[in-house]
Amino acid sequence: MAIKSSIGVLGGTFDPIHFAHLRLAEEVAEAFMLNTVRLIPSANPPHRITPSAPAEDRLKMVELALDRANKKLVPDGRELNRVGKSYMVDTLKQLRTEHPNASISLILGTDAFIELMTWHEWQQLFSLAHIIVASRPNLPLSELETNLEKKLASEYEARKRHDRDLLHSSKNGLIFTYEFTSLEVSGTSLRRRIQHKQSLKYLLPDNVINYIQNHNLYKEKTSESKPK
Repeated sequence: MAIKSSIGVLGGTFDPIHFAHLRLAEEVAEAFMLNTVRLIPSANPPHRITPSAPAEDRLKMVELALDRANKKLVPDGRELNRVGKSYMVDTLKQLRTEHPNASISLILGTDAFIELMTWHEWQQLFSLAHIIVASRPNLPLSELETNLEKKLASEYEARKRHDRDLLHSSKNGLIFTYEFTSLEVSGTSLRRRIQHKQSLKYLLPDNVINYIQNHNLYKEKTSESKPK
């Protein structure tokens, strides 16, 4: 069956969403000619402790951040409507049911990709979507393969493609890489700045800054989460 659309999926806690998230979605949408990139806040992330801000606030911040963004970037709150852990495989299953003839691509940083084998039903991801692996400051693409466990390295070698046109002629199963213009900003650093009453200007959209201030988010110091 012909591919009718191309959908990117960028998940995360977005705690809070910032310009590095937006820039990644923007660049990947452009580089891979995606019709849309869906930014999906994880309501109950399985690999992290409970996010600092409630899921409803994190979704609202994503909606605000995308209010004046590229119309290809779309907020998606579907994980807030599910009970239990927010497994990406379940999100992709739902998207695949809704878009049976679409090319779906899961966008991951190199740091997340090397942990893929710890994800719930990780091998099923390839039957649901392609994976676009974007470089991160702490793990450039040149060092990716040496950091992969044997089983994942085998999948990477078998599925890796350089021709981006293949993303539009198949629905799932391939791995592409992308050299991201990385920005040195993170949710951890932003929460720390808030707790120290430091400026957030030019790190995230002004309407998101206003929302954080108006709702008194991130004022209390919390233990920072780490991937398992």
